[in-house]
Amino acid sequence: MKQFILPAGSDDGGFVRITGRDFHYLSHVRRLRPGAVFNALLPGGESARIRVVSLAGGCLTGERLPPDGAAGAGETAPEKRRENGVPLPPLVLFQALPKGAKMDLIIRQAAEGGIAEIVPFISACSVPRPEDSGGRLERWRRIIREARQQSGSGINTVVREPAAFGALLEYWEELRGRYERPVGLLFHQDPLEQGSFHGYLDKRPDLAVLAVGPEGGFSPEEVSRCMAAGFKPLTMGDTVLRAETAALYAQAAVRIILLESASWMPKVSR
Repeated sequence: MKQFILPAGSDDGGFVRITGRDFHYLSHVRRLRPGAVFNALLPGGESARIRVVSLAGGCLTGERLPPDGAAGAGETAPEKRRENGVPLPPLVLFQALPKGAKMDLIIRQAAEGGIAEIVPFISACSVPRPEDSGGRLERWRRIIREARQQSGSGINTVVREPAAFGALLEYWEELRGRYERPVGLLFHQDPLEQGSFHGYLDKRPDLAVLAVGPEGGFSPEEVSRCMAAGFKPLTMGDTVLRAETAALYAQAAVRIILLESASWMPKVSR
């Protein structure tokens, strides 16, 4: 379900005011008019329903509706979002920088798919283009916001500045120290071990980190260093996937397997 991520919360009277590019998006792209109700996400992550009061002077003024789906006069209460109740661990994507603008697509798909954090890194096979880092990071954040609004994802996807490979492994060690059952999955085109998605995910991880290489894959040295750091290698079939396809394939496979864990994980005896 589409949602709009509010840049600021409501005032003491329960009203929000939206201007600039966000006003243009809601009034010209979404074509909202006074009386229309839209789903919104407050800066703190709380869901809300906003009714448009006016569009005067280049400012959309909206009224926050009562919680729990309560409807105002002449309105129908919105259908509650259905959830399957499966708690998912945070999914983190370690993505090597690919060529051209492919990273934009990878970030968009990751945000739509509920990835909690994206950590771009420079691999031995990466061919990063010279670019203003500040402008690049701001563009990625805009892409994430648009993707979350389109998909309705409630996960606040964060993207970091590209890191060197050594710094990436240091960050992995930092993450491992924060969680009790983290799992790191290294996606590689060659069968390095006879592991499987289900085999690595049946330990009920509380964090899953997915490492995906660029065009050309990981170098032998990078593979060795990742495995020495505790990553588990996985092969995704017998075809060589593009970097942007591999990222989407990996996160979709892990997310679906975890979502369906109740149907395949062994029951824990009490």
